[in-house]
Amino acid sequence: MSGTPRWVHPRFWLPTLVALLAAAAAWTWVARENPYVLPSLSSVGQQFLDQPELYLTNAWTTLQEALLGLLTGGVAAALLAVLVCESTIFRRGLTPLAVILNVTPVVAIAPALVVAFGFGMLPKVIVTGLITFFPVLMNTVTGLRSVDRHVLQVFRTVDASRLDVLLRLRFPSALPYLFSALRVVFPLSLVGAIVAEFSAAGAQAGLGTLISVASSNSQLDRVFAAIACLAAMGSLMLLVVTTVERRALSWHDSQHR
Repeated sequence: MSGTPRWVHPRFWLPTLVALLAAAAAWTWVARENPYVLPSLSSVGQQFLDQPELYLTNAWTTLQEALLGLLTGGVAAALLAVLVCESTIFRRGLTPLAVILNVTPVVAIAPALVVAFGFGMLPKVIVTGLITFFPVLMNTVTGLRSVDRHVLQVFRTVDASRLDVLLRLRFPSALPYLFSALRVVFPLSLVGAIVAEFSAAGAQAGLGTLISVASSNSQLDRVFAAIACLAAMGSLMLLVVTTVERRALSWHDSQHR
């Protein structure tokens, strides 16, 4: 029926269910044949039942680092994208620096940031911001410059100001590109936070720290329980971005295909 929600239909949820069951079966077989490579799913689940507060507390720490870094890197990238789009001087001067920053291994920078700023949240936020900065910058620049030239000519014909062109034409045009970047960088921000936690050997909280300590003690079930938390967090973040995108871009062709 036309009024039935899409998620009710088996074609919506059945492929995902089959894929998850197949992955669980493969995991169970590997864990049984190679217990020193993969822990059993039951032992991973038992970790959550035995110490739920341990994973919730560390997950919250990592999530804060990821979101703050994403906010910092995303805002900086969006502002710089506007400058690059509006000014040829800024485009020629700042784009090469952004490329250099992108190709610089963040893993190599992270220990120096820990030395400079200590084991608190700041170096982790900086690392996450650096990782998420470039995708947002390039997609936003592409979106701002992808306006229809005929429509742009109409704006110029009516003597629209640069601010009007930016807010009423360029920004709506950039939204699909921006959300495309956000679908990538939201889960990627978790990677940045974990990389920073790995580099901060003295850190006391975070899933990265939990994974590092558990690995050194050969606690595979704890390692994979923390990884499962990260996977769940990344999936939830992606779901939030996708939901907001559908509502914000309900007028765009990409949402009606």
